Amino acid sequence: MAATVPSALLLTLLADARLPSGGHTQSGGLEPALRAGVRAGDVADYARARLRTVTAVEAGTAVVARSVAAAGEDLGAVEAAWAARTPSRALRANARRLGRGQLRVARTLWPVAPGHGPDPLDDPAARTWSRAVVLGVLAQRAGLDAWDLGRLVGYDDVQTVVAALLKLEPGDPLETTGMVVDLLPEIDALAGRVAHLRHPGEIPAGGAPLMERWAEAHAATTERLFSA
Repeated sequence: MAATVPSALLLTLLADARLPSGGHTQSGGLEPALRAGVRAGDVADYARARLRTVTAVEAGTAVVARSVAAAGEDLGAVEAAWAARTPSRALRANARRLGRGQLRVARTLWPVAPGHGPDPLDDPAARTWSRAVVLGVLAQRAGLDAWDLGRLVGYDDVQTVVAALLKLEPGDPLETTGMVVDLLPEIDALAGRVAHLRHPGEIPAGGAPLMERWAEAHAATTERLFSA
């Protein structure tokens, strides 16, 4: 299937929130951020801060997982490197829930072709991997290059945040779309920063303590629209 799908269409498909990977349950941390006092007018800056910190970790992890999967090396080492850069237990748990949804996408849409050796996603440990690691394996199978993969992660994160804003603080969809357009250069810059990464130790380690604190508080909140 991958050989017949152009790269641009692959990006569109994998960024579709209708995939069974839980994207519709996410706000990119925006719901707890708004509760903590972030204003709707600051959401573009919030998304920009994510691109430079937590999203950079995820994009770097996905790109490295793609490289490691192509080499037939240990994906568990990539997962461990990601976890070390994600100190929030709530964020780790949520990413692994999303990973299980992404695992279904990978197995269904891009299964390993017969005769191509063992499938790393058949490893029981794969059910405990984060979304970024599974996405990296999926990208490798689908023939998505490293730059496009980094761009996909960045775009998906920004789109998740602005889509959640429309549900949390209803407004003009054209304004939120404008936020995405304005952030496209930042998304491309993120892709450029991570596209060359090949080894777990090279994954970025930018932290966002406030976002991590908000995520922990949100995980214990019973009245919420999004899981994270």
